[in-house]
Amino acid sequence: MDLKGLKKESEKKLGLGIVFGEGPSNARVMIIAEGPGETEIKLKRPFVGRAGKFLDKILKKNKLERKKIYITSVLKTLPDKITKKEIKKQEQILQKQIKIIKPKVIVLLGNLALATVLNLSSVTRYHGEVIKKEGLTYFPTFHPAAAMRFPKIRKQFENDFKRISKIVH
Repeated sequence: MDLKGLKKESEKKLGLGIVFGEGPSNARVMIIAEGPGETEIKLKRPFVGRAGKFLDKILKKNKLERKKIYITSVLKTLPDKITKKEIKKQEQILQKQIKIIKPKVIVLLGNLALATVLNLSSVTRYHGEVIKKEGLTYFPTFHPAAAMRFPKIRKQFENDFKRISKIVH
């Protein structure tokens, strides 16, 4: 199955209002976040709100082109409440996206992405570490919204993306 087929399958399962993800199917870098916000749901694109604009700035600063990165999230919808049941229902789609794309590096933004993909807790503990698992390379870091709010986290977030750039280039 390719990404187009998976998107159609996902829309049948979750409805047409999903934010599936975007980027090339052969991307070397994949970014996975928690889920879409209201702006993303409205535009049906990942990371187009304030946190997305901040992420774009950090990507550009580190010579990482957004158009060459596949960006998605654990959740493809904006549920009223994030539950384990909802995560379980949607994470299968994410696992299929990873298998199709086979990126060189998977950047995990925030605790939900870290917990869902690697079954680890505390991005504060694992940020900046390269984690290899089942032939894939993962790089946990903070969510851009946290980096925007807290100067200490912002510095760590920016340093993490410098490292990611070195790994990719």
